Amino acid sequence: MSTRSYIAGVGMTRFEKPESRDWQYWDMAREAGSQALADAGISYQDVRQVPVGYCFQSSAAGQRAVYGLGLTGVPVYNVNNNCATGATALMMARQFIEGGLSDCVLALGFEKMRKGALGGGADGGDFALSPVARHYGVMAAAHGFEKSPPTAQLFGNAAREHMERHGTTEAQLAAVAAKNHRHSARNPRAQFQDVYTTDEILAARTVHRPLTKLQCSPTSDGAAAVVVVSERFAAERGLRERAVEIAGQAMTTDTADSFASGSCIDVVGRPMSRAAARQAYDASGLGIEDVDVIELHDCFSINELLTYEALGMCADGASGELVESGATTYGGRWVVNPSGGLISKGHPLGATGLAQAAELVWQLRGEAGERQVTGARVGLAHNIGLGGAAVVTLLRKD
Repeated sequence: MSTRSYIAGVGMTRFEKPESRDWQYWDMAREAGSQALADAGISYQDVRQVPVGYCFQSSAAGQRAVYGLGLTGVPVYNVNNNCATGATALMMARQFIEGGLSDCVLALGFEKMRKGALGGGADGGDFALSPVARHYGVMAAAHGFEKSPPTAQLFGNAAREHMERHGTTEAQLAAVAAKNHRHSARNPRAQFQDVYTTDEILAARTVHRPLTKLQCSPTSDGAAAVVVVSERFAAERGLRERAVEIAGQAMTTDTADSFASGSCIDVVGRPMSRAAARQAYDASGLGIEDVDVIELHDCFSINELLTYEALGMCADGASGELVESGATTYGGRWVVNPSGGLISKGHPLGATGLAQAAELVWQLRGEAGERQVTGARVGLAHNIGLGGAAVVTLLRKD
């Protein structure tokens, strides 16, 4: 018998450039986890299960990360799902609660990364052994393979296809980045807090045409944490007033639609995101028309445009016009990535999905300070990883 699940506490470190701060992953995990527990007004002794997400540390790093919070012997699950890792940990926490297995779960995500662009291969760059070999194969058949970073090639080629099909412009792609950099100037936890014009973004170094450096998410260090509790636990501990309900959530992985068309637009996940959104809407009884604020996976500027379409914010091909119209910033229909998004807030892979949830909780509680979205009651988080997995989560404040 299922029960309703609530986020009772959130925490997040500042996201940092790799090697810019003298800390280890267990330091950042302790900082974010302690914040989340304090925000919920509970202790680690109340926690019954702990899914911990990361991509680049060794096996059982989850235990090392949470031992700084306490040695209580509770189950710790090490979660790795590429860039969707954080949301996957959150989904596990919700399932533990709604399945009646636990009343209080801590979901934690962290990453300590290296400088430079992410590689896409495995075993010394052998792409035949990569988990995303099929994805790269589709791209190579349509576009060839260049010397630029492989992940940027996938998304850059998706941008080229979108421009060719729909007339999307480089200025519209740059408008996504300009918006998110502008938003991050209000976020003290963001890795970057610099504001750029569209022209400055277009003039930045090209990573893979048409994407410039300022349209690409950076490598980052950081952690985020979320305390998920049952309705009963929230009532018994007096947490309901500040708690935010997980109203609906869904994860999808690649289907035949990801590869059948031979298009990079599909390879990078628009079909997965669309399916996850539909399932989350069905589970929650909410639609995109009910949503006020969105944190979505803008690993590259084109992915924000593709996600507008997948979430039903506009028709396929109309996303460039949507961002250009101002509909996705303050004063528009939705505020998308008020945190600055991955492009400017940063992207420590294991922490990203949980940081999205933290931002939405602050927004729905009215605690987001200078970046507060007025009257926000429903938030949507979208976290995607190649290989692939897409998670869409709808949060609601009573």
